[in-house]
Amino acid sequence: MVHRPDTLTALLSLLTDLQASTGKVTDWVKPGDTSGEFKRQVSSFRDWISRDPNAKYPAEAGRYHLYVSYACPWACRTLIARKLKGLEDIISYSVVHWHLGEGGWRFVSKDEDVPGENVIPDPIKGHEGFTHLKDIYFESEKNYDGRYTVPVLFDKKTNRIVSNESSEILRMLGTEFDDMLDEKYRAIQLYPEDLQKQIEEVHEWQYGGINNGVYKSGFATTSEAYERNVVALFEALDRAEKHLSEQQGPYWFGDKISEVDIRLFVTIIRFDPVYVQHFKCNIRDIRSGYPALHKWMRNLYWNDPAFKDTTQFDHIKWHYTRSHTQINPFSITPVGPLPHILPLEEDVTAAQKK
Repeated sequence: MVHRPDTLTALLSLLTDLQASTGKVTDWVKPGDTSGEFKRQVSSFRDWISRDPNAKYPAEAGRYHLYVSYACPWACRTLIARKLKGLEDIISYSVVHWHLGEGGWRFVSKDEDVPGENVIPDPIKGHEGFTHLKDIYFESEKNYDGRYTVPVLFDKKTNRIVSNESSEILRMLGTEFDDMLDEKYRAIQLYPEDLQKQIEEVHEWQYGGINNGVYKSGFATTSEAYERNVVALFEALDRAEKHLSEQQGPYWFGDKISEVDIRLFVTIIRFDPVYVQHFKCNIRDIRSGYPALHKWMRNLYWNDPAFKDTTQFDHIKWHYTRSHTQINPFSITPVGPLPHILPLEEDVTAAQKK
């Protein structure tokens, strides 16, 4: 059955579109905010999938669906975890169109040919009339007035959003479905008990300094805000470089992959193709300025399909350069850097150790 919004929902949707036309959805610094600072919205849906069969949202195969964007680093965290943990047959997913317009993320139409796996119209039964991600939000909460962000973890049984907080979805995928996984996937512990304190400490400085730091630099509307945040970003990158240069093994914690590798990778893989030029994060690039980070990133990309297969450079570059018209009004997408990522065995000559 095609979902038909009631009158109130339709009016709310229309109001949202009108607000968006004045910049609500794509206005990254609120009008009149003289600080010039980008402030990330706090996620609104914070329920939890649990391995407890009596929980509100118990871990069940086939019950949950991920809505993601290949362009979005926060969403790609969850795609990487889904593949790393062997959840492909347990949690379905679909990908929105790469363009973020005034109405928010939209689904592709049936006749559109967009690269990438599962870039499809909304596949959920009952959503045949849904054209935008916001339809999912209004289905769950008629009075919702926030941003329509990805990722969205959706419960097909109750037709409600479980969570739109990427860090919590990442943790759920990493722990709560283990009872139904083969041993080789249960053995992959992204938040192991013996590293939890260290993981939280790393998240504390990497989130503000790096993951969100690129956005605070790129969306700043005053020179003061930009310079303050871009300097803090590169101080955090220097800190990450120092750690990895002293670390033995391919991962942040040596021979143990963890949440830290996933959360940092999705930002670093976008750095040279997008953030250097588009967000003016150009004090240094990764490939010539951070040899340890560069090696760590390429190891994940080339040696683990969970990272490579969920990285779509076309979506990444098109989204940023053609959605953020306040930054790039002519929507011209730079050709470089070429290649988008260097082979594992090849370094930039100037960055090689002497």
